[in-house]
Amino acid sequence: MNINYVKKYSNALGRDMEYKTYGTEGHPVLVFPSQDGRFYDYQDFDMVGVLSGFIDRGLIRLICVDSIDRETWSDLQGDHHRRIALHEQWFHYIVDELIPDVRRHPDETFIVTGCSMGGFHAGNFFFRRPDLFDTLLALSGLYYAGYFFPNYNDPLIYDNSPYDFLRSMPADHPYWDLYRHRRIVMCVGQGAWEDELLDSTRQMDALLKEKNVPAWIDYWGHDVAHDWAWWRKQVVYFMQHILTDAGIEYVI
Repeated sequence: MNINYVKKYSNALGRDMEYKTYGTEGHPVLVFPSQDGRFYDYQDFDMVGVLSGFIDRGLIRLICVDSIDRETWSDLQGDHHRRIALHEQWFHYIVDELIPDVRRHPDETFIVTGCSMGGFHAGNFFFRRPDLFDTLLALSGLYYAGYFFPNYNDPLIYDNSPYDFLRSMPADHPYWDLYRHRRIVMCVGQGAWEDELLDSTRQMDALLKEKNVPAWIDYWGHDVAHDWAWWRKQVVYFMQHILTDAGIEYVI
């Protein structure tokens, strides 16, 4: 497997940012780390390992990006506007700087995925920019920003809260047609530490049904916890189905 490490200055953030890629061929998969995580966590928790069959056969290539959650979503005592404004800078780093760097041609679209907070980021990026992402695979995600910003309202909070901005999006917005022609997969367990994620996923499930947006919302068993052991099983299971739906033949 070809593994590439990149450290590059971000104009949006005014600092060096890092990421790693795994593989050189296949459908690109943008990976967000879990809360406060780093770009190398996906490898360290063996998510790259369980996907290696897809990578080695040139079916997918992973782009594992870095987060700044400790300065934004996790800094609960920090100034709320500063936190969400910094997150927005990070959003533009990903969209305006990193994606153009890893995109092989101007029309290439990405699968976007992540676990836990990474699932939130994946959902947020997908629903904000469905022109860039053809598939969402969110595992144990939370989909409303207010959880991290209680009793605080700000236009940037709304812009980064998929449940809220989708509820208010005009029926004639062109993104609705894009959503209906994309692949949306959300999965959550019903076991330990999944309660809030389960509730948020159910809300998104009901909202997407109300808006007539097809989505595969999968609820795993009461033994399925908020844990890497389950996410490793889920990511392989769903990746097989995503590739089949995309017309990509695989043998693992």
